Amino acid sequence: MTEKPETQMEEDNTVQPDVEIEEGDAFGLGEEHLSQLQEHLREGDEVAVKELFGDLHYADAADILQQLKSEDRTQVYQIVGEDFDPDIISELDGDILEEVVEEMGASQVAQALIEMDSDDALTVIEELDEEDQKEVLDALPLGERSIILEGLSFPEDSAGRLMQRDLVTVPAFWTVGETLDYLRSDVDLPDDFYEIFVVDPKFNPLGTVQLSKLMRSKRPVRIGNLMEEQLTTIPVETDQEEVAFIFRDRDLVSAPVVDEDARLLGVITVDDVLDVIDEEHEEDIMRMGGVTQAEFYSSALDAAKSRIWWLVVNLGTAILASLVIGMFSATIEQLVALAVLMPIVASMGGNAGTQTLTIAVRAIAMNELTPANAIRVVGKEVLVGTVNGIIFAVLIGLATWAWFSDPALAGVIAAAMVVNMIVAGLAGALIPVALDRFGADPAISSSVFLTTVTDVVGFFAFLGLAALLLL
Repeated sequence: MTEKPETQMEEDNTVQPDVEIEEGDAFGLGEEHLSQLQEHLREGDEVAVKELFGDLHYADAADILQQLKSEDRTQVYQIVGEDFDPDIISELDGDILEEVVEEMGASQVAQALIEMDSDDALTVIEELDEEDQKEVLDALPLGERSIILEGLSFPEDSAGRLMQRDLVTVPAFWTVGETLDYLRSDVDLPDDFYEIFVVDPKFNPLGTVQLSKLMRSKRPVRIGNLMEEQLTTIPVETDQEEVAFIFRDRDLVSAPVVDEDARLLGVITVDDVLDVIDEEHEEDIMRMGGVTQAEFYSSALDAAKSRIWWLVVNLGTAILASLVIGMFSATIEQLVALAVLMPIVASMGGNAGTQTLTIAVRAIAMNELTPANAIRVVGKEVLVGTVNGIIFAVLIGLATWAWFSDPALAGVIAAAMVVNMIVAGLAGALIPVALDRFGADPAISSSVFLTTVTDVVGFFAFLGLAALLLL
């Protein structure tokens, strides 16, 4: 039996402190943090405010700032003063960020940007209005300013805006010993990094070496013999959604960003990609409802203004469906049962179309629905719509017959149900494909077009068949 070393035995016998973690407080903030801070602010207890706020993780501190009233945020900043963590700024949403920047002043914001990673600094600058941007940029040293200005020159939501400029590069002919000595020297290295990039004299990336592999290797070994040569490079103008897809598809932790000459410009890491995925998902969900995330912090008047155009679009589609109903007003007057039953056809078509639409939009986002398989996918959804249409036509036909004792009316609504369910499957697949083909985001506007199609077709099929066959 192998005995443990004495030091190991001592470690095993060390009494671990009891750490009590309340449910819901392991990550993020509990409600008591916010209420305590507000209480300290009301009481004017600056020491307690500074202690409580100073103990928070910068992400939690940003969350709590955004939950406070404007005057309370100002008071917190004035109390914390120079101890205000610069990383808090990068976690704030647009309107709140503008407010905090105004309170801090351009020079202190510039100092905070210097302490951030280059990608976080660029994110903060992006959120500022043009006047504040200029003031902060003018307050930055020339080196940091040029890096941010170069980042701003890349397209919005591109890899160039997303990448971090701080990375470690070494030539392939260096040895492990030379590389370690370089890393230990007093050079301007990133605060956190997990791999080094191997480059040629033109600064083209050749491969990467993980720090864990570097630390386990002998000093005389050349870096070129250790590096992993399979690199997934990302062009600097690649859209961030495509970047996220590449990371997911290739299971990447980081990836180098290159210019048109394949020179290394920076690196994108998985934590930035997680932010992109969250941002894009949130943006799509918000736009489907015609709103933006910023409205949560904006005034009621500004929120109303931003929502009005989407409501106008929906009003237009509703009027279009009403016009179809108006075409058959005389028919409805003669057979009141039509008014009772016609919402069923439109509603079922809308729900069936939404199911197809959800599948299609997700497939497009994952690059699974392409021109090569579009016809097959559309055909499948039409077949699904036909099958479901027949099933629900039988159900609604029997229910209508039992309800109104009118077999002809039951046949009309059954036929309209089949027609609308088939159209719903066809539209639910074709609309997002067509929008994507013409460069529009199918996640944003597909639902409006789909609802219009299923409502118009549903009403027209039901009322038209009723006018033709019943009257």
